[in-house]
Amino acid sequence: MIFDVWAPNATAVEVLVLGERRGLSAGTDGWWSLDVPDAVHGTSYAFVIDGDGPYPDPRSRRQPEGVFGPSAVYDHARYTWSDHDWKGRDLRGGVIYELHIGTFTPEGTFQAAAGRLDHLVELCVDFVEIMPVAPVPGTRNWGYDGVDLYAVNETYGGPDGLKTFVDACHRAGIGVILDVVYNHLGPSGNFLHPFGPYFGGFEGSYWGEAVNLDGPGSDVVRRYFIENALQWLRDYHVDGLRLDAVHALHDRRATHLLAELAEEVDALSCATGRPLTLIAESDLNDPRMVRSLDAGGLGMTAQWNDDVHHALHTAVSGETHGYYADFAGLSALAKVFTDGVLHDGGYSSFRRRSHGRPYTGVPGHRLVACLQNHDQIGNRPMGDRLPMPALKLGAGLLLTSPFTPMLFMGEEWGAGTPFLFFSDHAEPHLRESEGGRREKEFEGFGYTWEAPDPSAEETFLSCKLDWQELKDEAHWSLLCWYRDLIALRKALPELTDPRLDRVRVETDPAGKWLVVWRGEVCVSVNFSTDTVTVPVPLGGLLLSSDEPVAEDGQGVRLPGQSLVVHRPSS
Repeated sequence: MIFDVWAPNATAVEVLVLGERRGLSAGTDGWWSLDVPDAVHGTSYAFVIDGDGPYPDPRSRRQPEGVFGPSAVYDHARYTWSDHDWKGRDLRGGVIYELHIGTFTPEGTFQAAAGRLDHLVELCVDFVEIMPVAPVPGTRNWGYDGVDLYAVNETYGGPDGLKTFVDACHRAGIGVILDVVYNHLGPSGNFLHPFGPYFGGFEGSYWGEAVNLDGPGSDVVRRYFIENALQWLRDYHVDGLRLDAVHALHDRRATHLLAELAEEVDALSCATGRPLTLIAESDLNDPRMVRSLDAGGLGMTAQWNDDVHHALHTAVSGETHGYYADFAGLSALAKVFTDGVLHDGGYSSFRRRSHGRPYTGVPGHRLVACLQNHDQIGNRPMGDRLPMPALKLGAGLLLTSPFTPMLFMGEEWGAGTPFLFFSDHAEPHLRESEGGRREKEFEGFGYTWEAPDPSAEETFLSCKLDWQELKDEAHWSLLCWYRDLIALRKALPELTDPRLDRVRVETDPAGKWLVVWRGEVCVSVNFSTDTVTVPVPLGGLLLSSDEPVAEDGQGVRLPGQSLVVHRPSS
């Protein structure tokens, strides 16, 4: 086994392995290396830098004792894959299902999650998107406090557990997207500082110090993140990556890190013969994010689209506080369905400035839209989800939209369990300040911040999905609605057509109803609690959230809070 590590400022580097400290030899560009033939798969080791340490390997593939313990040699070749017939899955036309491994099942492991894949197959989703799995302090965390980015959380099942889960997904015909965090590392168990200039020396976000992408020594730092991305796609057979908060990547180089990553991933896709997806979380509303490299864009396959979420949420919930204020009224929903975003250069009241650019020519499949996700639920003080009536209407619009729809675990049956923010820091100052940091993050948003203690174990346990809810008729009925909507989406080419210029939307000035035309297919929605007449002919009924739906000579009469998908007669 050859141990190598980048430590450009060190005068001596040692590896603690097999009970003794052994000196590494200095190479070029700050790299040090040593061949230890007796070190094999499973051997523990750690590095000592100028007498300080021991520290885990910055590129550790396994942390069997957690973030404060030694690294372990891990040989990817030892795992036997069974997905040889898997040809990958294109994002276009797909439906994504976001989940958190620790709360998706009572056990909170990859193995247990694999045992629930039949549910996702019957729901007919195309991808699962897993929240980050890098090692974190303690036993519970959303994953965005990750360190040792090349390793996998042992609580979930470690590297072999992740491979087993991906293997099972592929056998079930489901692609896997992994959420990764490259704009910061967690505050606890982060031992990169002693090795080199991994950080820029300033706070990049509420979550941590910004990484060094364009300063001295940043060439190797950039490769650290790019090679990490390639590892998941190559060695773990993952089909795509969701890149967290790319607007917090501070990179002033002529070639942005994302463009460099897109180029490398394109090359790997050619080598593996399967499509590989990059989805950026960005609040910039900049279409260059999803334009191709040869068109001067950053080459992302798609991006999360908060504007669609905000417009849907406001329409079905009536909330208009914080950033929802700009989305009040059905005109906002009409605009995002036809233009892709609301803020395309106009004024954003929440930001108190103009924001965004037009997405002219961008196909809808490049915009991942949702009614709920981990942020939009978990960033509420009580982690509360939308009620069933709101879910029914919102899902009807989302799953007939021109965008790539994404569901959040449990949404499909109206799960009653919250999704709160939780963590398990070892250091008292981090444990005690976590709640205050969260409150500060949402100052001015309109909440009275009374949230459960993020560090309490019961906060985490309360978030685990209750699969027994599916025995209840109301939950089961909602699940059937989601299944029917997804099946209809896959059956009708009009519903997956990504061309936004072919979407037509009509709204009621009083804000009671909305009609979305997808070719000859019509989606009529009544947001009010009263029966209303929507001025379109009924024609062929395809799917209805409520009965009865009738015509009265003036149009379609819809009961309160109902939605119908139909193909009106001409």
